[in-house]
Amino acid sequence: MPRRPGTPRLLRQLNDRAALELLLSSGPLTRAELGEHTGLSKVTAGQLLVRLEERDLVAVVGEQAGGRGPNAALYGVVPSCAYVAGLDVLPDRISAGIADITGELVAEVSADPSGYEDPVRLVRGVIEKACASAGIDLTRLRAFVIGTRGVVDPRTGDMRFSFDLPSWHDGVLAGLRRDLDVPVTIENDVNLAALAERSHGASREVDDFVLVWAGVGQGLGVMLGGRLHRGFTGGAGEIGWLPVPGEPLPTDVSEPQSGSFQRLVGGDAVTSLAGAYGVDGRSVGERVRAAVADGPEGFLDELAGRLAVGVAAVAVVLDPGLIVLSGDVGRAGGEALAGRVEEAVARICPSRPRVVVTEVEGNPVLRGALVSALQQAREAVFSDTV
Repeated sequence: MPRRPGTPRLLRQLNDRAALELLLSSGPLTRAELGEHTGLSKVTAGQLLVRLEERDLVAVVGEQAGGRGPNAALYGVVPSCAYVAGLDVLPDRISAGIADITGELVAEVSADPSGYEDPVRLVRGVIEKACASAGIDLTRLRAFVIGTRGVVDPRTGDMRFSFDLPSWHDGVLAGLRRDLDVPVTIENDVNLAALAERSHGASREVDDFVLVWAGVGQGLGVMLGGRLHRGFTGGAGEIGWLPVPGEPLPTDVSEPQSGSFQRLVGGDAVTSLAGAYGVDGRSVGERVRAAVADGPEGFLDELAGRLAVGVAAVAVVLDPGLIVLSGDVGRAGGEALAGRVEEAVARICPSRPRVVVTEVEGNPVLRGALVSALQQAREAVFSDTV
């Protein structure tokens, strides 16, 4: 890979990027504060701010009172300099969010996908609705990330297969990009939940952790060295297929409930287990929540023991140190379930990872989609300042 020479233009780009990232993370700063934090002289910091103001990336947002002399101007990133979109696609619901470049959510909408056979038409309708709610034109979007159930081919970016979304096939990504004229990315939903956890949840700034999605379906989001691990075919994290002693091996991978671990801890399995203990509820989440609140002795212990089979398998291979429980079952079980899983794993696994419950509020897949889209948009916008 050829090296780029340290030309004045490149150095200005690097300084601009560092200043914008600092303003996003630290909030408004004066010229002197900006220079102090970046190591730039007051003159260079002043030239940088003028350059960024001319491109409508920063603006004066207030004043800071000092000692003698006039108050110093406070500079902040202009929120409206770019927008991004995120989408969470489920068979019975589609949710969309719009955020400005600072990460502030400015609109969130949902829609019923029933009756839409064409994913491109469906997505366009929902995004237009979200943009209208945010009061912006679709052309203002700089990045758009869609979270879906299933495996995404890392070579093409398209869905390789999805049991729940059969119409999301090869060619959908290209169709979306043509129709929307926006950089579009499709990502596995649990991977996005892991991104949200690292930015907003229990694994903030943790470089190595695994998010276990426990609910009707099972999944893993694997973060190694601060980067998502997707695997050669994009199938890393499909823990529902993990072979489990005592459970039959699948004979047809086209059957979504045939995975061994899925048979042990999937929606049907948890419902059956709850029934055996007399725990009622309309969903698996409600049943687990009821057990935490006032459930029979033994239900959570047995559920934790089943989950520990998968967690231990992941821990002895990856040794992440931190496991985050998410999904309907993980959220409903809370610390009561997480603590039991940690104890159960410690009995069968030498790695002894710490197990915690998710701290992401709201829709974790949608929040992760916006995190991913913001990373892309900032790279594009903040690298083109000179």
